[in-house]
Amino acid sequence: MKAHTSETQSTITPEKALNFLKEGNQRFVGNLKANRDLLEQVNATREGQWPFAVVLSCIDSRTSAELIFDQGLGDVFSIRIAGNFVNQDILGSMEFGCNVAGSKLVVVLGHTKCGALKGGLDAAKIEGMGMDNLNHLIGHFDPIIKTIIKDDEERSSANADLLERLNQHNVKNAIEEIRKQSSTLKRLEEEGQIKIIGANYDVETGVVTWL
Repeated sequence: MKAHTSETQSTITPEKALNFLKEGNQRFVGNLKANRDLLEQVNATREGQWPFAVVLSCIDSRTSAELIFDQGLGDVFSIRIAGNFVNQDILGSMEFGCNVAGSKLVVVLGHTKCGALKGGLDAAKIEGMGMDNLNHLIGHFDPIIKTIIKDDEERSSANADLLERLNQHNVKNAIEEIRKQSSTLKRLEEEGQIKIIGANYDVETGVVTWL
């Protein structure tokens, strides 16, 4: 499998880009890999890059987009932050990937048993540990938690049902924020030049489901 060029990238539609990732995850789950010469791809991309997708995922060591979607050098822009939420810098990176570099797909990828989301649920404990920047990060999830938690429901990472609901809503919220905060990405999606989609990675099975 060769690295993408400007010519091959120009033939890719958002739907085709999505299929590339779906097929790649199927290979991953089947313990198969596309035949790639990575050093050849290094050489092929030395003058430029033409990724077909932008993937926003968590920093979790089990959720590397290139691995779980079986992609090579120059295939995807990989943006990673604990809890896979968006901010202005991440939106700027997405705008570069799609509007400048020509990517056709934006994926917000959550995952089961997310440590950052667990931290959001256990915020009271985290706050007592004196980690100011981590406290700031997990604070991003508090508005979602307050929206989805049921009356008298336990707010704890031990509450597996609440944790998974938070995971799903966090992905959906990120997509809403992309469309709300980036007029560029919203326009590209409305024009059919890109697709913005959510997904969830199961750390127990390796399977990606599409939301």
